[in-house]
Amino acid sequence: MRISILGAGSWGTALSNVVSDNKHEAILWARRRELAEEINQIKENKEYLPGAKINSSILATHDLEYAVKNSEIVILATPSQALRSILREAKKYIAKDSIILNASKGIENESLMRMSEVIKDELPQNSQIAVISGPSHAEEVIRRYPTAVVVASKDKRVLKILQEVFINNYFRVYRNSDVIGVELGGALKNIIAICSGVSEGLGYGDNTRAALITRGIIEIMRLGKKLGAKSSTFSGLSGIGDVIVTCSSMHSRNRRAGIEIGKGKKVDEVVKSTKMVIEGIYATKAAKKLSDLYEVEMPITQEAYKVLFEDKDPKKAVDDLMARRGKIEVY
Repeated sequence: MRISILGAGSWGTALSNVVSDNKHEAILWARRRELAEEINQIKENKEYLPGAKINSSILATHDLEYAVKNSEIVILATPSQALRSILREAKKYIAKDSIILNASKGIENESLMRMSEVIKDELPQNSQIAVISGPSHAEEVIRRYPTAVVVASKDKRVLKILQEVFINNYFRVYRNSDVIGVELGGALKNIIAICSGVSEGLGYGDNTRAALITRGIIEIMRLGKKLGAKSSTFSGLSGIGDVIVTCSSMHSRNRRAGIEIGKGKKVDEVVKSTKMVIEGIYATKAAKKLSDLYEVEMPITQEAYKVLFEDKDPKKAVDDLMARRGKIEVY
């Protein structure tokens, strides 16, 4: 199959390698011409995945029309807040019967739409929409470390096609019909990852991280159920699986950002220090809005918002969380 991957960051590059390993034609689109040219010349994405070689058959391009025209599957691996603008550029070239697979993990801040909703909004002619999520650091996928992810869609046929396209001896794919749950798990876990990093930056240990992971999943589940997701989804790869890996690994840019904030760096300073998008910052703003709108109790998210957007001292945020009145542990 001819498969387009829009977004030549770490995740888009890793996914292009997976489909190329499976003998599909992989076209990797980069917004910057110089990045596409460098990838083609040295078969490495030195900017986002230094030291990891990619397949020689992968073609990188800056030409959006060439990237998506005649592609049977279009994978969206752009930063979440840029997804709509890129779709507006690309939609005149995307075939109506193309499968659209979202790999971006986020919520659009202005509309509070999930990424699949943004896709439906911009590509109303395309009905075959799916999402992919799960504990999958690009740095490990590109090196072919055993990884398991989940693909979600309402269309069973699309799920089976995508499972066959991706699955191999190092990349295992499960199917799920709960699009809302899979998307929210992938987006909201980044908030907890930032908090886990802040905790580490403050000098706290494993007890604190375990509490954040456990109670963070509860918050994600509460909001997910309110928005129509299935509770069981958050016990799976896009829920607890993704939270564990992003809260525990130094591959996680959200955790790394949190560590710096916990050590006293300002949020703007942390954002400017990397070329990579720290999705958890945007997700925190969206989740806070959703929490307020739907009256869902999300104390960790609320405190994260205050730290990230109201300059609250991280230590004071932890103290305020711990000082809340006693409750029954209810799942």
